[in-house]
This record gives sequence, C-alpha cells and structure tokens, in this order.
Amino acid sequence: MEDKMTPFRRKIYDTMLKWKKERNGDSALLIEGARRVGKSTIAEEFGRREYKSYILIDFSKVSQEVHDLFKDVSDLDYIFIRLQFIFQKTLYERDSLIIFDEVQLQPLARQAIKHLVKDHRYDYIETGSLISVKSKSKKILIPSEETKVSMYPMDYEEFKWALGDTTTIPLLRTAFEKKMSLGQAAHRKLMRDFRMYMLVGGMPQAVAAYIKTNNFADVDLAKRDIISLYEEDFIKLDSSGRAKALYDAIPAQLSRNASRYQVGSAIPDEKVDRVLGIINDMADSKTTNVAYHSNDPNVGLALTKELECFKMYASDTGLFVTLAFKDNVVTENLIYEKLLNDKLSTNLGYVYENMVAQMLTATGKNLFYHTIPYAEGKKYYEVDFIITDKYKISPIEVKSSGYKTHKSLDQFCAKYSERIMNRYVIYTKDYKRENGVEYIPIYMVMFL
Repeated sequence: MEDKMTPFRRKIYDTMLKWKKERNGDSALLIEGARRVGKSTIAEEFGRREYKSYILIDFSKVSQEVHDLFKDVSDLDYIFIRLQFIFQKTLYERDSLIIFDEVQLQPLARQAIKHLVKDHRYDYIETGSLISVKSKSKKILIPSEETKVSMYPMDYEEFKWALGDTTTIPLLRTAFEKKMSLGQAAHRKLMRDFRMYMLVGGMPQAVAAYIKTNNFADVDLAKRDIISLYEEDFIKLDSSGRAKALYDAIPAQLSRNASRYQVGSAIPDEKVDRVLGIINDMADSKTTNVAYHSNDPNVGLALTKELECFKMYASDTGLFVTLAFKDNVVTENLIYEKLLNDKLSTNLGYVYENMVAQMLTATGKNLFYHTIPYAEGKKYYEVDFIITDKYKISPIEVKSSGYKTHKSLDQFCAKYSERIMNRYVIYTKDYKRENGVEYIPIYMVMFL
C-alpha cells in the first residue's frame, strides 16, 4: 500500500518514458487533464527518477522574478543561470528536466517552448488546468513543438495498484479474453470491490483519504474540495454561472433517463445552441465526458454527430456520487454503505452509466449514443454507447441489475444489422454469452 509521501503508480508514466526516448528533446510534453488528477505529482516523480536533476516551476506560487524571466527569451543562457540560482539546482545538458507546472498562469512560458525546444539543452514538461490554459492562451503563439497526452482519474487497475493488488486485473483480462464466467462467489466479491471504486473514485486525493482513514466521510470531504475547485474554474470559464449550473445538474439530468441533456431544465429559459461553446470547453477541461448522438451510426461515428443532442457525465464517478448527494452538508456514511452493498432504493442505473462512460473514455474512446423512435413516435429506444470495432460498430446497453430484456439493443441491431460487430450488455452479473449477445460484468468494461 502506498503511503502519503509516495506517488501512486500511474499508466501515463510509460507514455512519458516513450516520449523521452522517442522525441529526445525535440518536443515538450503537455499533460492535459482536469485539476487534481495527479499531473504535477507524476511530472515531478518523472523528473526525480529519469533525470540527473529537475526544476519544478509552479507558476501558482513562484516569485515575480521567475514570471518576468519569460517576458524576453532572447538570452536563454541568462534564463538558465537565473533558474539554477533561484531554485538552487544544477542543470545538466541533455540530462535535466524543467517542469512548467500550472503553465496557464504564465502563458509566455508556454509560448517560449518553441525556443527552448530548439535550444535542445534540456527536456520540458508542461501541466495545467485546461479550462484556464484555453482562456489564457488566446494572445500567445501556441507552440507546435508540443506532444499532448491526456491524463484521467485513476482507472480501476490503478486503483487496485494503490490498494496493493496487482493480480486481480490481469486475471480478469484473461477471463475476458477466454470468455469465461468466474462463478458466483468470485463475482460477488468482484462486484463489491468494484462498487468501492465507484464510490471512492479515481481522484488521487480521495484514494489517499480512503487508504489512510478507511472512512467514507473523509473521502467525501476530499471529493467536495475537488468539486469546489471545479466550480471555481467554471466561474472563470463563464462568469454568468452557466457552466457551474450545467455541471451541478449532471446527476439529475441522467436520473431522468431523457434522450438528451435538457439544457432548459438545468438553466431556466436557456437554449442549447447558446451553450455549445461552454459544453465544448467543459469537455476540453476533462472535468466532464460528453457523449454525442450519432444520427447515422457507422464506422465514422464523428461524421454524423449532432452537437445539440448530447449527454454529459462527470469525469470521475466518485465525484459524481458526491455531486448527486451534494445537498447534504456531507454525504452520510450510511448512504455509502448502502451504495456499497447495493441496497440503496434509488435506481442506480445512472451511476453505472457514468462509470461506463468514464471507463470507455480512459481507454481513449470518444463517446456516442443513438436513439430510435417508437412506432408511435413519443418514446425512444436508446443504445447507451456505440464504439467502433475494427471495420464495424458495437452497441452497448448498460443495465444496473439483472439483464432480463434489452429491447433497445435488439431494435438497434435489427435496424443496422449489416454494421454490427459485437453486441454488449453491461450489467452486474457474471459473464455469459447468449443468443449472440455478450453480457459483460461492469468491471470488465476496460477490456472492450
């Protein structure tokens, strides 16, 4: 188990190693991600382990002198000497890393990347909140010498690593590949473990609180702090408060089971076409995952996406759970216990749907869904997610309990039979295959 001082093991580290080896200083690495997903921690850990020395420049707290260094980059020798003096670190040619942390707070440092990379003496990693990066980058020349990589909340395997478990996920992967059921006893334990991940979530602060205290109240406080940070960012993004209102309404919107996000109910009298830019910025910030309606689902899903018809999910399901009970001053341990034991009377389908959106996003998939009107035209069959699968598409229907029926999946497959590769029902029971449909326990979604 990781102690407070040890950064959690993260998969992005291997991507960073690949960048260092393959690019060899020809580009800076820009780590994109929401606030508090662990960008700064992983960058510093990388500097400590992979270089002879590193300098971490946190633009949220460095002196004005450091900020001013980037106003004029004509004399790089001077800048490097000053940085070594200020941070009391020696820089070694081709064996030192300079980290621009919270780079959105000094856009001129990001603009300077072009010259710094060309100089080629050191390597550079940039991190920052993308909401602010976007708003602060309008007046600078964005460097083309950036390799961008996305960082998400800890996925289920990273969560298990944090708890000291390195065996469960490889075993699950083998079972998935061999299309094996696991047996009821094993499955029940796996579901309980997975619900723990759903409740705690993948934000490192929340995971650390869980490991340290094993108390859901402490975990919940850590998550509320993060939500507050996000809401402050949303106000910076849109001072009218619409972004904050759209975010806060995510659980209520999903619980309605409507075929799209109803902007007018989240913000009275607001029209969807007036908030499309805000929706896009929220998705860019990685605080939300947005699924768009694909009007003619085929391999090129993005070609027929309808921007005004979308669903919005929280980027982290642990945050989503806290957001859902945000009206309480603190989410009671009792609610967590009932959720953990699958005993809460609320229909939890929307929590599972948010989790599937998070897991698909973490594997690099864009989110799309599709609706088919009933014959009488008032209601819709809805396939929750569609993924591209080789040269075809695979529809996904999410169930929070037993599978019983999957009419939406059946209607979709009947209508688009020529385009279908696999048919998936994501649910809470053991793996099985029946009548051409694969029933996947939710903890295996990461392998799709």
